[in-house]
Amino acid sequence: MTKISGLRLDRRRALALSGAAGLALAAGASRAQTGLRKVKIAVGTTNLNIAYPWLTLPVALNYWREEGYDVEVLPVGASLQALQQMVAGNVDFAQLNSSVVIQANIVNDVPVRVVMNNGVIDWSLSVLDDGPIKSVKDLKGKAIGVFSLATGGIAFMRSYLKANGMNPDADVQLIPVGLGAPPIEALRSNRVHALLFWASAQAGFENAGLKLRYLRADDWATYPDFTFSTLQKTVQGDAAMVEAIARGAAKATEFVMASPDCQRRLHWAKWPTTKPTGADEATLARWDLNNLNAQLDSMRAAHAMNGGKLWGRATPEAYGRIQDFMKEAGLITKTIDPKTYMIGIPDFYERINRFDAAAVRASASACAAG
Repeated sequence: MTKISGLRLDRRRALALSGAAGLALAAGASRAQTGLRKVKIAVGTTNLNIAYPWLTLPVALNYWREEGYDVEVLPVGASLQALQQMVAGNVDFAQLNSSVVIQANIVNDVPVRVVMNNGVIDWSLSVLDDGPIKSVKDLKGKAIGVFSLATGGIAFMRSYLKANGMNPDADVQLIPVGLGAPPIEALRSNRVHALLFWASAQAGFENAGLKLRYLRADDWATYPDFTFSTLQKTVQGDAAMVEAIARGAAKATEFVMASPDCQRRLHWAKWPTTKPTGADEATLARWDLNNLNAQLDSMRAAHAMNGGKLWGRATPEAYGRIQDFMKEAGLITKTIDPKTYMIGIPDFYERINRFDAAAVRASASACAAG
């Protein structure tokens, strides 16, 4: 969970970051057609891989072009950088963690609005399946590997430890291990006894051969996380554009749920540089599907949490829960009416889900990947 501080942005730095980030995905995308309006989306990641189907599939399948928009999806770093790009006016939308949406409004008075909720808190503590740690209480006196000491899951882990009678300041040691091979080796060598990471990262550890058991609090999946967002002025200035972009993302969600492997094939065909390496084709496909399915589980959980009928739907109740958690954890000092975070367009989620779902599913089943 990234805490926002000093949101004042060096505009030249923001423009440079935007330009560099655009190369990562836009270089593989076709150029704008005459008459299409340009829209830019910043994503809080450095690697726009297979696990963002609601943002990549609309490009691959021309959903947004059919709505009249030429969309660039730009990986820009972390959620904070994505927010900064949006505040600076370099992009129209940003894919953020829910905590960043809330802190933007409360700490920095930036009116970020929730367009779609795309996932829940999917962090977990992983331990070796054949190891001695069977429950969270067995972690007392142990070392836990984290991406960094500022990583978002720490607040949830601390709450989990407290609920199980432990002192998170004294009973565990946190060791930064980064991402990729180092955390895998740290767990294998017993340098750490557990890894605190998000679901797709844990899937990557499994891909590398770790057999893991997961420990997590039951309430974590009741909190919204991945949030497709925009600014209030964008909603007020062009509600039709916001609706069209969200509808493309909702159609893409319907598509990937019908055929995750088709999403994998389309993604590899459109952006071959994002394809994993180091194994045979079948193994690479299995690895990427493992990563994708971890994200789809989170998307399904968000869908169920928000009523189970409309893709992308967000509710004040869900964002109120994560806001209350953040205040209790000391990440914010006050709360506001959770309705403030909502998009505020009447019947918005019904409108963005008005498409031929059966036709989308049939297209996914046919899977005309390049």
